[in-house]
Amino acid sequence: MSESNLYKTAESVSPKHPDKLCDQVSDAILDAYLAVDNGARVAIDVAGGHGKLFITGEASLPAYEIDIAGIVERLIGDIDWQENIALQSPEIARGVDSGGAGDQGIMIGYACSETDEMLPLEVVLSRQLNQYLYEKWPYDGKTQITTKGSQIVGVVASFQHAASADLLAAVKTWLKDHSASEDARLHVNPSGDWSIGGFEADAGLTGRKLAVDNYGPSVPIGGGAFSGKDPSKVDRSAAYMARRIAVDYLRARQADEVVVRLSYAIGIAEPLEATVILDGIAEKVVGYDLTPKGIINSQNLRQVEYEPTAQYGHFGHHFTWER
Repeated sequence: MSESNLYKTAESVSPKHPDKLCDQVSDAILDAYLAVDNGARVAIDVAGGHGKLFITGEASLPAYEIDIAGIVERLIGDIDWQENIALQSPEIARGVDSGGAGDQGIMIGYACSETDEMLPLEVVLSRQLNQYLYEKWPYDGKTQITTKGSQIVGVVASFQHAASADLLAAVKTWLKDHSASEDARLHVNPSGDWSIGGFEADAGLTGRKLAVDNYGPSVPIGGGAFSGKDPSKVDRSAAYMARRIAVDYLRARQADEVVVRLSYAIGIAEPLEATVILDGIAEKVVGYDLTPKGIINSQNLRQVEYEPTAQYGHFGHHFTWER
C-alpha cells in the first residue's frame, strides 16, 4: 500500500489525565532530588486513583530531604498520599559506580521529514489538537487523529467539563487550519458529556502512556518508561540519545526517515548494539560516545528540568537532545 493510501492513528492525553499526573509527580520528585544533588540516582513510580496516591521507588538520598507534600499539593491538590521511597540497592549501585548502564534494555530513536517536529504527522496533529483544547478546558482529556496520507480523516476528542456542542465547534475551528477530508468523521465526547475526571474517575500510573511519550503506535518502542528516572538509567538517557542521533542523521544525510536502535547490559558501559537505519538501509552508528557518562555529559542531562517532559511527550519540543 502506498503512503498516500495508508491510514495512521495516534492519540494524545492532557496533562490532567491520571497517567500524566503520575508521570509529572514522578518527574517533579526527580527534579527535587537533582536540585539537592545533581548526581542523585532516582527511580520514582507513582500510582493514583479515586482519592489516593502512592509514591514508591528508590533514591540515593533519604526521602525526607524532598518536599513531596508540596509537589503533590501543587500538581494534584488535596489527596490522600503515602510515600515508600527506599535507598537504592548497593548491588544496583555498583554497576553504575563503575560507569556501566543502570539496567539492560533496548532504546529506539526516530526522526522523519514529515513534519517540522521530525515526528509522524498523526502524532503532531493529535498533540496540537489536545493542546488547543486544553487551553479552553484545562482538565482531563484525550484526542485522537486518524490520517490517510497527509489528510485528516478521523478525529476523536473527549474533554472533561466540555459541552459536546462547544467541543465540536472548537474541533471544527481547529480543523480549518489543517488539511481534512470533507467527509472526515468527528467524534466528540462520544460517550456523552462528562464532569467526573482525573483521579476522581480513574486510576493512573507512571509510564503507562509509552506510545504517547515516544513516537506514536506506528514506530516501535524499546519498552522502558522515562518519567521518574535520573539519567544514569539508560531507559531514559539512551532513548534521548537515540533521538539525538536520529535527528542528526536525518539532517546530515537528508533522509526521509531514520530509526536508531541502542541496547545495553546492566553494569556495562558500551552498548551491545548501535544501529541506524536510514530510509530502510542499516549501518553502524559512529561518532558518538554512547556510554552512560558520555550521554549524560554530551546532552547535559544533569541540568535538565524533567517535569515538563511529562506533559506532552518527550520529543518534538526542542529539548536538549533534539536542538
